[in-house]
Amino acid sequence: MNKTLSIGLAGFSFIIEEHAYIKLSDYLSALRNSLEASEADEVMHDIEIRMVEIFKDSLGKREVINAEDVDRVVNQIGRPEVIEEQEEAYYSQTTSNKTKNTTYNGQRQLFRDPERQKIAGVCAGLAHYTGMDITLMRAIWLIIAILGLFTAAISTTVVVLLYIILWIVLPKAETASDFLKMKGKPVNFDNLKEESTKIVQFANESTQRVGEIYNENKPYINRAGSSIWNVFRYIVGAFFAFIGGSLLLSSFAVFGVSAFGSGDINFFDNLGFYLQDSNLGFLVVALGFLTLFIPALIFCYIAIKLFSPKTKLNNTGYVIGALALIWIALSSAAGFSALKYKSQYSGENEETQNVAITTESDSLLLDINKVTIPANFKSYWDDVYSDGKSIFKEDHIYVEVKREDIKEPYIVLKKRADGYNHPLNMDVPLKISGNTISFPNYFRYDYKDRFRDYRLDYELVVPRTMKIIKLKEWGINVDDESEESINNSGIQIEKDKVIINGQTISYDSNDKDSIIINDRKYPKAQAEKMLDSLNIDLDEMKNLNIQINNGEKEISIKTK
Repeated sequence: MNKTLSIGLAGFSFIIEEHAYIKLSDYLSALRNSLEASEADEVMHDIEIRMVEIFKDSLGKREVINAEDVDRVVNQIGRPEVIEEQEEAYYSQTTSNKTKNTTYNGQRQLFRDPERQKIAGVCAGLAHYTGMDITLMRAIWLIIAILGLFTAAISTTVVVLLYIILWIVLPKAETASDFLKMKGKPVNFDNLKEESTKIVQFANESTQRVGEIYNENKPYINRAGSSIWNVFRYIVGAFFAFIGGSLLLSSFAVFGVSAFGSGDINFFDNLGFYLQDSNLGFLVVALGFLTLFIPALIFCYIAIKLFSPKTKLNNTGYVIGALALIWIALSSAAGFSALKYKSQYSGENEETQNVAITTESDSLLLDINKVTIPANFKSYWDDVYSDGKSIFKEDHIYVEVKREDIKEPYIVLKKRADGYNHPLNMDVPLKISGNTISFPNYFRYDYKDRFRDYRLDYELVVPRTMKIIKLKEWGINVDDESEESINNSGIQIEKDKVIINGQTISYDSNDKDSIIINDRKYPKAQAEKMLDSLNIDLDEMKNLNIQINNGEKEISIKTK
């Protein structure tokens, strides 16, 4: 049974036997003593990384490092005394020998080379792996990508995508051990020392060059950055100032003060029309003012800080916070009052009124009855007039036409308002004169019902063949799809007969073997030929279907 210890190498933890630990510790101390103080830390870090790789390969499923594992590390990296001999031989070598030794035939691993990179170091890494000149490797990739623009056999997109995949998949050479594996060099002490020195030198030169470039251009960079920031904050500040100013003017408009100092908005008059309770009116005015004023303050504050960052506005946060608390309290009170008013008119009440239309004409004329409103009635929001006792509300006239098998037309007035258990008190000045129907552009109801939202619709029920004609193009919205369908198909249906493109077809139930066409009776077979000879475009009528119902004096015409 051996005593074990826990150690850390290059950020990795290992369990090692005590005897092996003593041997490894002495070895690391000997290596550090053979290095110069300026390079010792960097080189020893790379050596420890290499040791971690060797230990992981040696351990396999084992968990404890033994003396044999340490010996393997020493053999691969080198003993300190051998290292000194190698250094003496290294310095005594000629230039020609150095040139010969620049080519290595060891097993290479594929990495991205950050030292010689242009774009991510993929080509540099591939050049090391294949032993090819890096310029030639880049030229090959560039030629293949350009050929893809002119030939179908090669796709430039695929080449670029492959390069990006290699960029993502290939690891970047970061440690001295990685660079040695990339170049196929033995990962021993001398090579680790040499490569670590190169990495440190490369990092220092890169940092120094970046610093020099920055120092040379620092005044221009600072001026450019400052100019861009100033332009940005002035633009944003102007935008915030515009919003803040608009909201500020709107907040004062709540009191009936416009941007031109005029009181044309009549806010209080309109508010007083709906709210007779002065306390509730004050509540709504204050809530409307704060709803606009608080955001106006916030936007103006931000605009001032953007234009003049050094400007100090004391207690601004406390003021906005206090106003926000007041707004919350007013909103709660207004919400409670709104629920109170809403609960008074729960549900919906609806009444219908049928008005007969006595006329012998085959058409109805739709007109507008321009209601006269007394001069003492004042106008308010939502297109209403009132004298405090009754209200005239503008009606956007909508007439739905229904066609049925009836003789006389009639009109249905559909009156609706909120408040299921409250009666409807609506005066609709509808006028009917002969075949002319005049719909009122205003209807009247009591002032006490101003919160009930009165609505009015019309349903005009007419015989199937009756024509509907609007005398005014604007002001009346008529929904008559049935008439459009009949007119478009060229078919007109009347009592006991059908007119198709001007040709009259009728049927006598007492004579089932004949059909009357244009007031002449024809046998059934001959009638079919007559129908073919008439100027009827069956394609235009979309597959006309004529059905004769036995026992009834009518012909049913349908189009599919």
